Amino acid sequence: MDRSKPARLRRLLVASAVAVLGALILIPGAASAAGTGAITGYGGKCVDVSGAGTANGTKIQLWTCNGTGAQNWTVGSDGTIRALGKCLDVSAGSTADGAKVQLWDCNGTGAQQWVANAARDIVNPQANKCLDATGVSSADGTALQIWTCGGGANQKWTVPGGGTGGGGGSGFVVSEAQFNQMFPSRNSFYTYAGLTDAMKKYPAFATTGSDTVKRQEAAAFLANVSHETGGLVYINEINTANYPHYCDTSQPYGCPAGQAAYYGRGPIQLSWNFNYKAAGDALGVDLLNNPNLVATNSSISWQTGLWYWMTGTGGAGTTSHNAMVNSQGFGVTIRAINSIECNGANPAQVQSRVNNYNQFVGILGVPAGGNLYC
Repeated sequence: MDRSKPARLRRLLVASAVAVLGALILIPGAASAAGTGAITGYGGKCVDVSGAGTANGTKIQLWTCNGTGAQNWTVGSDGTIRALGKCLDVSAGSTADGAKVQLWDCNGTGAQQWVANAARDIVNPQANKCLDATGVSSADGTALQIWTCGGGANQKWTVPGGGTGGGGGSGFVVSEAQFNQMFPSRNSFYTYAGLTDAMKKYPAFATTGSDTVKRQEAAAFLANVSHETGGLVYINEINTANYPHYCDTSQPYGCPAGQAAYYGRGPIQLSWNFNYKAAGDALGVDLLNNPNLVATNSSISWQTGLWYWMTGTGGAGTTSHNAMVNSQGFGVTIRAINSIECNGANPAQVQSRVNNYNQFVGILGVPAGGNLYC
């Protein structure tokens, strides 16, 4: 990965949250049921349509379970969750913490896409946030909203029939055996358990879309990571002469860990003080003062890789996650991660990434798709 300051600054400045999943436009009424019944959650209460109303904008709330149609939800294999002929919807397609959840005409937008995962989160991939009982309350009438996933009891749900709402309810689409096959010479630091633990921070990763799309996204992420680390061999940047160059003294917080402390580490070779600050803020870890956590804690290290995959846009104008779930192609992920390789600037590096991707989709048994190059 190129670590020149202009490229890294550009990546940071244009990084954004997961954007609208435009490729997930669905045909209203076309859902097939993965399960139908009550969705239970905090305090043993049920997800309920207020007053059994069917008007657009009707409040979704917690209520004592009563077996009525207002609590009878169909978790569709198309990613929708429906009751009373309408869809569970995030108001105005918002991605903000506290955005209310309501009933609305099914329209196939990202505001109506949900993934119920093995951790019992119900995630809106468009916002990368969890269905949440407001105020950590279980009182009848408590409004439901979306909120940053934190693992609290007010974000844990049991869906009918064990349905997954289009997600990977059985776990990561890459088995540990397949992971080991992909990385036969990997450093023991890069554990499979560390990766799957890190995925709890970004529950929409490799759980969005069809089974093929999930596997393609996992393969694309791991292919780029393999390129960055020499097959998950290297933890720290090899060229130690570069180490003092990654301190941007114009940042108000400076380089408290030392001028030479912000060299490349981990699966995406995170570098520069401002990237350590941004990643740490997003992950709830003080990486600015403790950058070596990326080289000593496997889960945190993997989290930095997923942080950039899910939020960084680089020169692509979209995240790598969105590029894969929107079927824009593997080449767009290269442009998001290191655009200076593209447009013929470094074809050997691009080819290395593509070769990894082709190998990994082969292991996972899915086609590579189009637009492999940038």
